[in-house]
Amino acid sequence: MISQVSSWLVVRRVPPLGSALWTPANLPTRRTTFGGVGGPRIILSAIGGWRAGPYPCCVSDPTRPDRQPAAIERLLARFKVDFPRKRRQPSTVRLGLATVVSLAGSLAADALLVAIGTAIFTSTKHYVHFRPSDYGKLTIIGVIIACGAWPIVTWISSVPRWLFFRLAILVTLFLWVPDLYLLYRGQRADAVAILMCMHLAIALVTYNALVHIAPSGRHESWSKSRTMKAW
Repeated sequence: MISQVSSWLVVRRVPPLGSALWTPANLPTRRTTFGGVGGPRIILSAIGGWRAGPYPCCVSDPTRPDRQPAAIERLLARFKVDFPRKRRQPSTVRLGLATVVSLAGSLAADALLVAIGTAIFTSTKHYVHFRPSDYGKLTIIGVIIACGAWPIVTWISSVPRWLFFRLAILVTLFLWVPDLYLLYRGQRADAVAILMCMHLAIALVTYNALVHIAPSGRHESWSKSRTMKAW
């Protein structure tokens, strides 16, 4: 009876975690035959580096040229997040100088827009959000957060200006949501429009100060050999 039982033992090597999605098509396979023809398939599994079975149980081998990139890899590649090998971060001195310039330029832009806006729309002269103590505090917090995010972007992307520019757009759109809520609550449209212009001016000043005063160096990205080619 035992000699008539046949099965295929499919043993697969488990690649390192985090390399890709679990797909059985790209896995190296070793088959061993027991007995003659016919009989049920025997599925064995071991804890550790080897597993057995006909179903996807492992992540795919990232070194195979024919493998398909994982969904997370495609998403990161779309946003140019490729964790470059050689990271040349902006110098501390340049980053500090860019932060000071961003703060001074943003506060100056806010004051200028408030002065122009209240001169054109005189009814907004005493608008509560046009007080320096009101917009100044929020401007300082936002600029410091943006300046702290710039070194992170240069660390995770080989094209940080491309990514940082789009992040600045997203953040500006997000900051317009409270402005639109003020408009929804019945506050003056001209005053809200000035607030939105202030947020846009802060983004423009901060972005240009960081990318020009504290630029990052060239990077060697692992995506050139892996994610970008696969996608």
